[in-house]
Amino acid sequence: MSVLVVENLSKRFDSLEVVRGVGFSLNRGESLAIIGSSGSGKTTLLRCLNGLETPSAGRILINGQKLFDADDPHSENLKRRRASRHFGLVFQSFILFPQYTALENVTLAVELNARKSPEYRANRRETIASIKKTGLAILDSVGLAAKAGAYPHQLSGGQQQRVAIARALARDPDILCFDEPTSALDPELTGEVLNVIRGLASRNTTMVIVTHEMDFARQVADNALFIDNGAAIEYGSADEVISHPREERTRQFLERYSQPT
Repeated sequence: MSVLVVENLSKRFDSLEVVRGVGFSLNRGESLAIIGSSGSGKTTLLRCLNGLETPSAGRILINGQKLFDADDPHSENLKRRRASRHFGLVFQSFILFPQYTALENVTLAVELNARKSPEYRANRRETIASIKKTGLAILDSVGLAAKAGAYPHQLSGGQQQRVAIARALARDPDILCFDEPTSALDPELTGEVLNVIRGLASRNTTMVIVTHEMDFARQVADNALFIDNGAAIEYGSADEVISHPREERTRQFLERYSQPT
């Protein structure tokens, strides 16, 4: 069974249709790369999945269960709190809390959620210790255990993005989403973030990655989706779509992208 199924998803802002009838599926342990020109609708699609935007049409299913259905009058509107149970999102910019350490940034949302439990007050010390231990282990998995006590301003851009990845992982999402995770980094720091994502792929983390790094997408993703003007133009294995595209529009995009500037 697919962990994620997206059917005929669309998003309008007034009369402007930014996403137009996009559909795809994702199995557990697989990675999907979403590629396309700037302004093609990639980020809006990702925001629809994560509940930051409510789709205008279509359906989203998680583990076979309906998360959103625009045609179902009994379906709740897609809310961020519902989507956050299933999706973790890493933004282009790091959006870390400057007043908290790296470890506190990673564990804050988990601790706030734990406080909702009726058992929290009675087991507060043990719960916080467990959350901290897990947070340290996740920071270690992205190579930042030694920076647990550092504040964001004491970290490089690449380190801040790795903290953001650790924060998303801490909530143990079904699907980890990346929105151009290296676009705010200089080339020297891009590699360290891409290496972390490669490591996640090798551990069969289910991911949706919006990226402009074509070689990286071909290496890491199982499948690729090329979007143009809000519509899904080509969808298939990453190697086929990026190395051997069938559609002329995909070929034009990849040829233009590969041309030196």
